[in-house]
Amino acid sequence: MIDTHSHIYDEQFDEDRDETVSLALDAGVGKILLPAIDRESYEAMFALSRRYPELCRPMMGLHPTSVNENPHYKEDLQLVADYLKCPPEGIAFCGVGEIGLDLYWNRDYRTEQEYALRYQIDLALQYDLPIVLHTREAWEEMCTLLESYRGTGLRGIVHSFSGTLEHYRFLREIGTFCFGIGGPITYKKSPVANFLSSMSLDDLVLETDSPYLSPVPYRGKRNESSRLVLICNRIAELYGVAPEEIEERTTRNTYRIFGDRIE
Repeated sequence: MIDTHSHIYDEQFDEDRDETVSLALDAGVGKILLPAIDRESYEAMFALSRRYPELCRPMMGLHPTSVNENPHYKEDLQLVADYLKCPPEGIAFCGVGEIGLDLYWNRDYRTEQEYALRYQIDLALQYDLPIVLHTREAWEEMCTLLESYRGTGLRGIVHSFSGTLEHYRFLREIGTFCFGIGGPITYKKSPVANFLSSMSLDDLVLETDSPYLSPVPYRGKRNESSRLVLICNRIAELYGVAPEEIEERTTRNTYRIFGDRIE
C-alpha cells in the first residue's frame, strides 16, 4: 500500500517517529508521500526523507492556510520555486503540494490563496510534476479556478476528497486526477461513503493525512500511516471486493500519477 498523504515529519511524532515508521512497514505500507506545509516545517520533512529514502518521498509547496495572515507569502512562494529549481542535497521532489484553497476559517484571503495556487500550479506544469490539492469549503471556487487549466496536461491528487459526485466528474474532465480517500470514509456520517462506489476504482488512492483524520476506532486520536489498513478495508467493504484488490488498484493508480518519481 502507499500512503499518498502523511505528515509524519510533524512534531507530534518527535518522540516515536521511528516506531511509527516501523508500525507502518509492518502493516504493509511500502511508500509514504510527504506533502509540504510551510518554510517552518521543510527541514523536518527533508530530514525524514533522508533518514528513510526508500520509504518517504517529499513534495514542495505552500499550504493555503499558510498564506492567511502572512505578509511574506510571496517570498515563501519564491522559496518554493527556488527549491523546485535546485532541490537540497539528497532530496528529489515527487510533486507540488499540498496546495489549494481553504475557506473554512474565513474567506478574507481568497484572493491571496488563489494567487498562490495558480503560482504553484504553473510551477508544477513547468517541471512536469503532479499536484496535491487541498480543498476545504471551496469546491465551487476550486472547480472554477481549475477550469482555466483544462487541456494543459495537469495531473495530481485531490487530497481528502469531500466534494460531491458532480465535483468528481467535473474534475476528471479538467485533468488527470485521482482522489485521496482517508479516515473520514470510516465515519458514520461520511457523505462520500454514500456514493463512493459510483466512483471508478481506477480513480482512487489511499491516504491517512497523519496526524489528522484518524479512522474509526481511533477517531480523535493521532493518526499514523499504519492505519491505512482500516481505510483500505472500509473501501473494500463499500465496493464489495477483497482488500487485496483495493491495495493493488490504488497502488497502480498512485504510480500512474507520480510515475518513477516515487520509485
